[in-house]
Amino acid sequence: MTDPCHPQSDPKVLSLKQALDCILAHVAPVTGDEQILLKDCPGRVLHQNIYSPVDIPQDSQSSMDGYAFNSADLKTDGVSRLTIAGVSWAGRPYTGTLKTGECVRIFTGALIPDKADSVAIQENVLTRAKAVEIPSRTRVLDNIRLRGDELRQGALVLNKGKRLGPADIGVLASLGIADIKVRRKPRVAFFSTGDELVPLDRQIQAGQIYDSNRYTLYGLLDAIGIEALDLGTVGDQDNAIAEALLEASRISDVVITSGGVSVGEADRVKPVLESIGQIEFWKIAMKPGKPLAFGQIDNAVFFGLPGNPVSVFVTFYQVVRPALLRMMGTTVGKKILLQARCVSAITKVPGRQEFQRATLEWTEHGEATVLPAGKQQSHNLSTMAASNCFIVLPADSDGAKAGDTVEVEPIDVPFHFN
Repeated sequence: MTDPCHPQSDPKVLSLKQALDCILAHVAPVTGDEQILLKDCPGRVLHQNIYSPVDIPQDSQSSMDGYAFNSADLKTDGVSRLTIAGVSWAGRPYTGTLKTGECVRIFTGALIPDKADSVAIQENVLTRAKAVEIPSRTRVLDNIRLRGDELRQGALVLNKGKRLGPADIGVLASLGIADIKVRRKPRVAFFSTGDELVPLDRQIQAGQIYDSNRYTLYGLLDAIGIEALDLGTVGDQDNAIAEALLEASRISDVVITSGGVSVGEADRVKPVLESIGQIEFWKIAMKPGKPLAFGQIDNAVFFGLPGNPVSVFVTFYQVVRPALLRMMGTTVGKKILLQARCVSAITKVPGRQEFQRATLEWTEHGEATVLPAGKQQSHNLSTMAASNCFIVLPADSDGAKAGDTVEVEPIDVPFHFN
């Protein structure tokens, strides 16, 4: 069987697809679960199937404001005059039993009175004192939500492995479920490397920069519901990097670093990792993000991301995020890719798959258009903040002309629930 991490074609540089195949072959959902309150569930992954404990609705209800009656009291044509016997409110039902020739004033969500089988909406009737005139066109079961129409008791509602969104939480609440079992969150320890990095509470000196990558990573991890462990900044010394990597692997399921994975003399993460762990690959044919190390330190998965800020964002989004979703125990779905007309020309050198920052919009006629975000250098994080999509250019592409149709991947950050 072919090793997905070491293809025969070019084992030194993997395509993005080859890299993802390798990573997903090496990661598995984390073990362990916890019982938590429903209000704490958004973004969490179910660790049990949910079956409905009751019928929904639990009783037949009116879906409109109007008048409930028995259809046998209507004439075959014309209008029928029925006496109003009472009122059924939502939460305060009419407790009597309809007699022949009677109806009940009813409101949306109120229980259908005994012997009633139809509701005429108030806009279609004429009220006269304590009576109402109902047209014959009203049909049996009109405007009634029957008991169990939405869900029957015992029906499967949500599958184990479902990542819970607001609608899921609402459904669970409608069933009277106050707490559920979810898979524990994967723990991710991360830190930046580089002697030039300065924390935000210090004044920078010549040659120094603020450490923005840790904050980008924290935001990306938090957005998908990961337990993020920020280990700060580590200098470019082998012993310090080794100590930080070992400590990170001891306390987490995944270790992520930024910086130090290229080929420069100051790039020390890769050689240190080779001495204390295992590297599966460290180059991907994508831009930005070619130098990216993936491997293992003891029982922890390792991702060594590039140091350039945009490269951190793109490689997390394209490479790390699918792995974390797998570890969360949810489905890694297919990407949402759209076709859009490119507003301006794009330059590209063939050889690597490229993700260019851009803004996706729709014209008043419903046409999708995309405008590249200008400077595409991997240090230019401000253009990443101004973008809402990637223009995805294949490895063999040499760019695009204004007016060409290109493939676009929307950026769903904050991430919407799957």
